[in-house]
Amino acid sequence: MSDLESRVRAWYEQIASLTPKDVDARRDVELVIAKLDDGLLRVAEIDASNTVVVHDWVKQAILLLFRLREMAAVEVGPFEFHDKLELKHDYARRGVRVVPGASARYGSYLSPGVILMPSYVNIGAWVGPGTMVDTWATVGSCAQIGANVHLAGGVGIGGVLEPANAVPVVIEDDAFIGSRCMVVEGARVGRGAVLGAGTILSPSIPVIDAETGEEVSRGYVPDHCVAVSASRLREYPGGEFYLPCVLIIRRLNEGERHNKVALNDILRESGISA
Repeated sequence: MSDLESRVRAWYEQIASLTPKDVDARRDVELVIAKLDDGLLRVAEIDASNTVVVHDWVKQAILLLFRLREMAAVEVGPFEFHDKLELKHDYARRGVRVVPGASARYGSYLSPGVILMPSYVNIGAWVGPGTMVDTWATVGSCAQIGANVHLAGGVGIGGVLEPANAVPVVIEDDAFIGSRCMVVEGARVGRGAVLGAGTILSPSIPVIDAETGEEVSRGYVPDHCVAVSASRLREYPGGEFYLPCVLIIRRLNEGERHNKVALNDILRESGISA
């Protein structure tokens, strides 16, 4: 445990009594957030055993930040905000393209080559190189988005701050998340995987293999799988009801890149409208 980590943990034990006047606590917390903003720290990452490891003390620092900062008016051109955090800036130096209407909060990290269409990225999020965050997509607090990911229009990536050890949403490298998908509550999409438009993925939603009918997981689409929204019939005392699930309809070869034409063909072959 680093000295900074141990100090943040100690401050978190006192969070109820801290105020913006506690300059020592604020100094430590601001250092953590600055490191998040520059990509020197991450809220979570995948370890050698393919497990998502959460650095809960970093999330504690984010929670402390809101305790230790006061509300302030911020003007950006013709826009006025009233918040405890400023927006990111200095995009040209960072190698990030930001289209008018897009915004990212201080304490999020955008890697070189990221493109933000009119969209939003919240504090604690990490977005990998070459990733596109398309129009009206949202990357929630602490979400971890890999390299060369495409978050299509209107995608909602859920955020999570509390409890501090809660696992954030993870979208791994080369994934494609179709328009209006929602990935929430610590769900995970594997490398090179594809979610068809409108799919909802959470830890309570089963992921089913269309070939075998077997439940593969809950809230996790494995690497190189093409998955779409579906439903399955369940019987209850009050009657029969269709409950949502996610259906794996194809497994791509490792390294096989998805593209729009190929995806449309896969969906048509499976009887799903492109």
